[in-house]
Amino acid sequence: MLTAEPEANAAVTRGKRQVEKGSSVSRKEMNRMSVTTRRAIAAAIIGHSFWGLSFMASRVALNTAPVIILLSHRFLLAFFIMSMMLLTPLGECRLRGKPLLPLLVLGLLEPVIYFFGEQYGILHSSTVFSGVMIALIPIVSTLTAIPILGERPTLRQLFFSALSVGGVIGIGMLTKSSGSLDWIGLTGLLVAVFSAVAYTLLNRGISGHYTPFERTYFMLGFGALVFTAMAAFSVHGDLDTYIRPFTDQSYLLAILFLSACCSVIAYFLSSYVLTKLPVARATVFANLTTAVSVFAGTVFLHEPFSFVGLLCCVLILVGIYGVQYAAAQ
Repeated sequence: MLTAEPEANAAVTRGKRQVEKGSSVSRKEMNRMSVTTRRAIAAAIIGHSFWGLSFMASRVALNTAPVIILLSHRFLLAFFIMSMMLLTPLGECRLRGKPLLPLLVLGLLEPVIYFFGEQYGILHSSTVFSGVMIALIPIVSTLTAIPILGERPTLRQLFFSALSVGGVIGIGMLTKSSGSLDWIGLTGLLVAVFSAVAYTLLNRGISGHYTPFERTYFMLGFGALVFTAMAAFSVHGDLDTYIRPFTDQSYLLAILFLSACCSVIAYFLSSYVLTKLPVARATVFANLTTAVSVFAGTVFLHEPFSFVGLLCCVLILVGIYGVQYAAAQ
C-alpha cells in the first residue's frame, strides 16, 4: 500500500507531461497554420492592390497603343521575365511526368477568355452593369466551390462576402454610366464571370499538383502566344508599327508596371493564395481591387471622391475582414 501511492503519483506526473507535450505540439501546429494564413492574406492584399493600380496604368498605356497591342506587350514581357527567372532558384519548374492539359486550360481561361469577355462586355454595356457583373465573381466562385471542391463557407462568411460585393456595386452606381447594354455586352460579361470562376476553381483544384510558379508560367505564356498572334494580325506583320509604342516613355513605364507587377507578381501571388486559402477566403480580396483603383484615381488622377464612395470602400474592407475573421472563428 505504501509503494502504490508513489507509483500512482508518478503515473499522474507522466500523464500530465504527455498532455503538456501534446498541447505544445498542437499550439505549434496552430501557430504554423496561422503564419501560413497570414502570409497568404498578405499575398492577396499585395496582388489585388497591384491589380487595383493596373486600371490607372492601362489608361496611360492606352493613350499610345490599342488594346490588343497593349495586351501583347504586357504578356510577352511578363513571359520573358518568368523565363529569365528559370535561371534562378526562384524559377523552379518541374513538369516531367505531369499532364499539361490542366495548365493549358488554366491559361486559356485566364488571361485569354477572361480578357476578351471583359473587354467586349465593357465596350457593349453600361459602366454600372459591367461593374456589377464583375463584382459577382467572388460570390459565384464561393457558391460554385461548394459542390465542386466541397468547400462549405459559413453563413457569416457569405454575409460578409455579400457586404463587400455591395460596396463594389455602390461604387459602380456612383460612376457616371455610359453606353447601353446589348446582347454582345451581356454575353461578354457572362463569359468573363464564368471564365474567372472556372479559373479560380481549377487553380485551387490543381494546386496540389503544380507549384504557383508552374501555373503562372503557363498562364502568362499562353496569354503571350495568343495576344501576340492577334497583334501581329492586326498590324499586318508590320514590326515597326508593333514596336513604335515603346518610343513613348510613359507607355514604357506603364507596360513595365503592368508586366512585372500586375502580371508576374500578381498572378503568382494569386496562385499562391489559392494554394493556401479556401475559395471563399481567397476570392473576397478581389473586391479590394475596386477600393484601390478608386484611391489611386483620387490621389494620382485627381478624380472626384465623395463621402458615399468612402462608405462603400469601408463596406468592402469590412466585408473582407469579416470573411477572414469568421473563418478564423
